[in-house]
Formats: sequence, C-alpha cells, structure tokens
Amino acid sequence: MKVLFVSLGCDKNTVDSQMMLGILSDAGHIITYREDEAEAVVINTCAFINDAKQESINTILEMAQLKKTGNVKAIVVTGCLAQRYKEEITENIPEVDAVLGIQSFDRVAEVLKKAREGEKSYIFDKLDEPAICGKKRILTGATHYAYLKIAEGCNKHCTYCIIPSLRGKYRSVPKEVLIKEANELANKGVKELIVVAQETTVYGTDIYGKKCLPKLLHELAQIEGIENIRLLYCYPEEIDDELILTIKNEPKVCNYLDIPIQHASDRILKRMGRKTSEEDIRTLVNKLRREIPDIAIRTTLISGFPGETHRDYVCVKKFVSDMRFDRLGVFTYSAEEGTGAAKMKHQVPGFVKKMRRNGIMKLQQRIAFENARAAVSDEYDVTIEGRLLDDGVYVGRTYKDAPDVDGYVFVTSGRDLMSGDRIKVKITDARGYDLCGEEIEETEE
Repeated sequence: MKVLFVSLGCDKNTVDSQMMLGILSDAGHIITYREDEAEAVVINTCAFINDAKQESINTILEMAQLKKTGNVKAIVVTGCLAQRYKEEITENIPEVDAVLGIQSFDRVAEVLKKAREGEKSYIFDKLDEPAICGKKRILTGATHYAYLKIAEGCNKHCTYCIIPSLRGKYRSVPKEVLIKEANELANKGVKELIVVAQETTVYGTDIYGKKCLPKLLHELAQIEGIENIRLLYCYPEEIDDELILTIKNEPKVCNYLDIPIQHASDRILKRMGRKTSEEDIRTLVNKLRREIPDIAIRTTLISGFPGETHRDYVCVKKFVSDMRFDRLGVFTYSAEEGTGAAKMKHQVPGFVKKMRRNGIMKLQQRIAFENARAAVSDEYDVTIEGRLLDDGVYVGRTYKDAPDVDGYVFVTSGRDLMSGDRIKVKITDARGYDLCGEEIEETEE
C-alpha cells in the first residue's frame, strides 16, 4: 500500500516515526507524501500539552475525511494521544482502523495488513516492557544529523507532567544497541548525533546500576564519520563532574547543554516536584561556565504555574537577567488532566500566564540580541543546512545552535556547498537572534 505518514510532537516521537517507516518499508509498503496518492495513513500523535493534543485531534479528523473522499482504506493512530485517549478515539472516530499504544508501535505493519482485510486492531502492550529499539530507521528531513533516543519514559513525576503515565518508567536502551544504531546512522551520512530522552542524564541507572552517559558519549565519539554529539534534556540536579569533564575533554561533544529548569522560585520549584533550587541552579551554571568558558546553555521555563505570584515572576526575571542564558524558551503552564498540578488551588488566569511569558521573553530577547552583537568578528565552524534563493547565501548552525529550536548563521560563500558541509566562518553582522558571516578562505601554506 502507499502509506502517508504524519509525525507530530517531539524529537523522541521523530525517532519512533523513523523506526515505523523502516518497519513499513521492510513489509513492502511505499511511503508517499501526497494525500491524493495515499491508500493508508499512519499518524504518530503528541499529547504533551493542550495545543499539541488539539493538533493531533485535528490531524486525525483531517485524515478521516480522506477516507470518505479519497483512496484511503486504512488509518492507524499511535503515539501519546493514542495511549492517553484510546477509548475516546475508538468511540468517536470510527474511521480509525487501528490504535497502537506507546509500546506497540512496532506492530504497525501487522495492523495495517489487518485493516486492509477489514479487521480493526487496538493493541496496548505494558508500559514497563523494555523500550522498543534497534529497528531500522528511515531518516526524514535532513540526513546529516539525527536524533539518538537513549531511553524511554521518566521517573521524575513532576507535578505538571503527564509523561510518566503515558510512557511509563525510565527504561534505558542497552549501550550495544545504541552503538550499533549510531554506526548505522553514520553509514547513512549522519555527521551530528543529537542525544535525547525524556531525561538523558540518568542514562544507565536502571540497567547498569549507575549513570553511564559519559561512557556512552566516549564510545559514540569513536565512531568514524560522527563529527558532533549534542546533548539535550539534562536535568540540573543530575549533571555531575564526570559529565562536565566529558563535555570539556571530548572534542566531538559540543560545548552545548540543554538544561530544563522550569522555574527559579524555590517555592514554585517545590510545588512542581523539582529536585533543585535557585541556588543549586546558579551554582551549576557558574561551574559549567568556569570549567567550559565557551559553553552554550539552553533552558526552558514555565510561566503561570498554579500558585505563582507576582513576586515569583519577579524572581524569575531577575534570575534570567543574572544568568544570561544563551538560549531560552518559555511555555505558558498547561493544566493536564491526571497531573497533580491540575488539581492545585490558585490556578493562574490565562491572560496573566501570557503576560508573564511575554515579559520574560522580552527580557531574554534583549540578552540574546546583545549576545549576538558580541559575536561579531568571532570565528565559528558552521554546519550548512541549506541555501537561500539568493546566489551564494547559505543557512547554517554553529555549535551553539540545535536544529529547529535555536538560531542560524547566514553565510556568503564563493563556492557551491552542500547540506552537512562544515566550513569556517567569520561573523560580520548580527540581525536579531541570527548572525551573518563570510566563509574564511583557506590559504595554502
């Protein structure tokens, strides 16, 4: 069958989707990107916050219309929304032929075959089973970088987060499986590995009895063809000296850390169920910058958490002003059913959440623009991502920029470049969050 695949949500979902594409391909299906050609549709959904949930629902309903008006004979829904609202999907959207839970997406070809024969399937394997891993992946989008998902689930149980109930407890992927997968990605031309999990810093604690992320990074760095390794989602309380030294001393590991801190008020951090404090975070950031002076630190915050007062908001703004993070994003709090925070008293009105978010982002914008201007005249290794219509103008990223979430460098060059090429660039200008630069011509000695 010709299968249209729709992948929604986070980069962890992207990895699952790429494995499903591999499974479908091995089963003889043809992947299409055209709705008018599709004979089947697979939707990998997200349900992390309300906006993501609504996008997933709208996509399912849109695809259901294709079953009425087009060639589509089967619709399969999987991912977080499927796990969370399986009964609602099966009862209210009869056009859906199969619903697969988080631990069952590897059966996508099986249920598609049944759907073709007129049989509906609803499969939800236990969440405490080992994470699905080691499947062949078909890369989507850029092929010079890829996400490497090293674990499934989470044990943190933050009061605002639904992930533990959707994806189960933390389950590390065995190291030998990850090394094999990384080698296969390198053989496909991947040059940058982006290490992800709901939390990367506690990798290995469940299967090896200790943190093994530094050891994993060292082994990944030995793979021929891999030039960069980037770390995302490192909880601040779990970042230890061994990890810091690994980032500092391993040339292939980018001097970049994504550290989701969520807030700076100790009172709110406690209500969130976080295991850290403002002082702890300040100490960590200062230590990272002392040990790795050129490190780029990205973080995320939540505005308008239940019980957040104006004083808490002011605390966050001062913290952001003091810390001067290289990259920072702010989400307004989303009350998710089934979480402790959704039941808390003193829910913050929506307009106040947005006002506070905008206030923090306005402050961060000033910091980011100042940081960008300070980079003028600096030199960076830049990974080329694509080319603008203007001749000779390319779009690239420095080590400070993760794909899709951070800034870009617009580069002029007198030669033809390909996506994935790494070149030396001198920064000549700053435009908001982004930089402009010129390729430095290599001179023969």
